[in-house]
Amino acid sequence: MIEHLGQLFKHLSCGVYVIGIRDGERQNAFTAAWVMQVSFNPPLLAISINPQHYSFKLMQTGGVCTVNVLSRDQYALAEHFGKPGLSDKMAGHRWQTAVTGAPVLAHSLAYFDCKVLHYADAGDHKIAVCEVVAGGKLNQGLPLLYALTGNMDGGDSFY
Repeated sequence: MIEHLGQLFKHLSCGVYVIGIRDGERQNAFTAAWVMQVSFNPPLLAISINPQHYSFKLMQTGGVCTVNVLSRDQYALAEHFGKPGLSDKMAGHRWQTAVTGAPVLAHSLAYFDCKVLHYADAGDHKIAVCEVVAGGKLNQGLPLLYALTGNMDGGDSFY
C-alpha cells in the first residue's frame, strides 16, 4: 500500500475548472480537476464526472458543456461550484452563452466549448470524451492548480 496516496495525487500537474452544463432551459456547473486533452485532430478533451451528480444527468441529456479555466485567485469559485446540493450555484456570477448553448463563466481565464461524444467507465466516475468546437481566452492570469487546493475535494479521506 502507498501511504498518503491522496497527497501524492497532488503532484500530478492538473488544473481546476468549472464545467458548465446545459440541457434546454436547465443548466448547472461543477468543479472538476480531472480534465485533460486527449487528441489534437479532432480536438478532444476528457472530463471525469461522478455519475451520481445532477450535472451528469444534464450532461447526458444535453450533450454539451464548457470547460472554464480558473485562475489562481479563484479558489473560492472552485470551492463554491464543488459543493453539492446548492439550489442555484450559478446565481450571482456573470455567464455568457457558448456556440453550443452551454454556459461560459465570464470571469474565468479561458473556456473550451464542447460537444460530448461518448462516455467510458472509470471506477466511481465516468469519463466524458468531448470534442472542442469553440473556445477563447477571456482574462489574464495564471491557472489554478489542483495541488494548490489542499483537501477541498475531500480526496485525502479516501486513502
